[in-house]
This record gives sequence, structure tokens and C-alpha cells, in this order.
Amino acid sequence: MKIGTDLSVLAQPGRSDAAVLAEHLALGDLAEPLGFDSLFGLEHHFTGYSMSPHPLQLLSYYAAKTSKITLGTCVIVLPWHDPIRVAEQIAYLDLLCGGRCMFGFGRGAATTEYEGFRIPMEEARPRFAEAAQLVTKALKEEVFDWDGEFYKIPKMSIRPRPMSHPERRFYASSVSPESAEIMAKLGFGMMVIMQNEWAKAAADIQSYQEISLSVGHTPRPPVILTNVSVAETRDEAQDRAMEYLGAKWDSIDNHYNFSDGHLANVKGYESYGKMAKTYSKLKDDKARQKMTEFYVKIQIVGTPEDCIEQVRELRNLTGTDHIVCDFSYGGMPHEEGELNMRLFADRCMPILQRDSAFTGPVEVRRPQEETKDDVFAPA
Repeated sequence: MKIGTDLSVLAQPGRSDAAVLAEHLALGDLAEPLGFDSLFGLEHHFTGYSMSPHPLQLLSYYAAKTSKITLGTCVIVLPWHDPIRVAEQIAYLDLLCGGRCMFGFGRGAATTEYEGFRIPMEEARPRFAEAAQLVTKALKEEVFDWDGEFYKIPKMSIRPRPMSHPERRFYASSVSPESAEIMAKLGFGMMVIMQNEWAKAAADIQSYQEISLSVGHTPRPPVILTNVSVAETRDEAQDRAMEYLGAKWDSIDNHYNFSDGHLANVKGYESYGKMAKTYSKLKDDKARQKMTEFYVKIQIVGTPEDCIEQVRELRNLTGTDHIVCDFSYGGMPHEEGELNMRLFADRCMPILQRDSAFTGPVEVRRPQEETKDDVFAPA
């Protein structure tokens, strides 16, 4: 299996943004020396929920500091960008890192970010689908043009051309029924943020892969993003997860405002409206405790041995061959995040990357139990 890490960079009250960013960059500096296979950058804006406004700029920084590790995005939110600019930046990063790159794309769910970029949120889904097609075309074809709903592009070429084929390493994290066929036809893989029961994620992956097969593509294993809390004892790992993943709830609702239910009335986001009931309970201590326990349960938490077994279970359910781990979240002190990361690298990664139980073919075991539809915590 491939094991990656990401940098989420939550702002912290009473500390400068520069100081917080410096600590997360220091974790990024450890990724290649500790043996991780990949390093990912997020995209968020305006609230400090994740101070990572330009993942391609971040990865260009690491392209010069690394020589082996794969650099990825989780995700570029396409509706906020000119797709020609995105294609140019992807091509340039491909050259700067020697083709060591892969890209996840999504459509975003925060009203404050759409308002900040002056993009109508009800256009998010069609903008995402059209931009994904356009970015792929611009990278695949040396000369191209485009006549779409949102973009009219005269005949042009992206220069310099990429050295590899980055469009063959594209993943979508926003795979709604309306856009799934388009993404599958483009050959995109699926990037899954572990925000619900694993069985629900497995069912979504199976559905998308069936669409991929129906349009003539052999589906790739999904990339899965998860939080990790590993410690020498289960109690220590659980306590850390409860404290800092619990703190994550506040930052999520402060950024997305799910608790007010406003997304129920936004075209393309109606399903998010039902999350209001979940998030409105955050002020109730008992409900918050129960929600946090659920969220911790669907991440990778425990001793090194526990974490290895949980990854084995996740692999058997989803067929993933690449997980991306967040080790520092919810305002966790830097030293704690580094300890978390180092222990996982030392005790878990050698087995996950090299043991035959994780390197050979996997026979995916489809879950039978009924799953919930709630979405709990986006990236």
C-alpha cells in the first residue's frame, strides 16, 4: 500500500498564522525522510479552517525540497478557478517535480468560500463537471478549443507542455449521481474523505466503479483520506482523538455553517440540509460526546497493531491501495502531531508498505449491513 500525509493547517487563537503554518510545513518536511509515499495539500479560504489557499503553490515548494515523494491535491475546488489557469499550473508542477504528482478535484461546500469568489453556489455542480472536462482536454491535447456553458475558449495550447500525463492521475472527490458518469468517462479515480461509516464509503465506491466499467474504463482503487491517532496504548490514542477530533467539530461548523440548514435551499446541495440536525446538537454535551465517539470510530485510532488491523479492514472493504493520513488536527500541539506521525511511520508503515498482506491483490468484501446517509465532517 501507499501511505501519504496531508497538511490541514487550522488557525489557532492567540497564535500568528505564520507560526502555525511553520509548524505544519515542518511536518511536511518530515514526510519524505520518514518514508511516506505522498504529501497532499488541501484548498480552503477565508476562515482559517485550513490555511491552505493554493495547494499547487504549496506543492511547488515541496517539489524543490523533495526527490521521491508523490505530491497531490485533496482537492482543487474547480468552480473557484479559471480551468485554463489550473491546467497551466498542473503542467508546470508536473515539470517541476519530474512527474511525481497526482490531483484530486472537488466542488466545495462552504457558502462563505463561494461568496468570497463571487461564484453562484447553485452553479457549482455544472461548473465542476465542465471545468474537469476542460482541464483534462487542455492537458491531453496539444492544441484545443472549447465551447461550453460557462467557458468559451479559442484555439490555444498550454505551454510548457507537461512531461508526463497528469490527466491520467486525476481523482474526483465530488462524485454526485449527476457528475459520476462524466468523471468516469474521463477516467477519473475516486477520492474518498472518510466522513461516514466505512460500509457507506464502500457502497459509494462500488457504485462509482460500476459506472466506470460501464463506460469502458478499468476502475482504479480509491484514494482514502483519514485522520490518525496512534499511541502505545489504546487509551492514549483514544483520548487524543476525542480531544482534537472533538475540537474539529467547532472549526467545521464555523466554516461551513451546516447547523443553520441553509444548504437545503441551494441547488445541488439539498442533501447537505439534513446535516443541520446533526450540527445543531453541538451545544448539547451528551450529543456532542456521542457524535465525537462516532467520528473517532470511523478514523484510524489505537495502538500500532490496532491501526494496522483497521487499515486491513478498510482495504478489504474498499479495495484502496493508497491512504492519506492527517496526523495534526483540531489545534493539536505541534509536538503531539509529530509524535503521532513518527510513531505511525516507525511501527505501522513498514508493514503496510511491504508486508504481503498489504501488497498483493485484494478481494474486496462488500458490506451487507444497512448504512446511514448522514455526512458528518468534510475535509
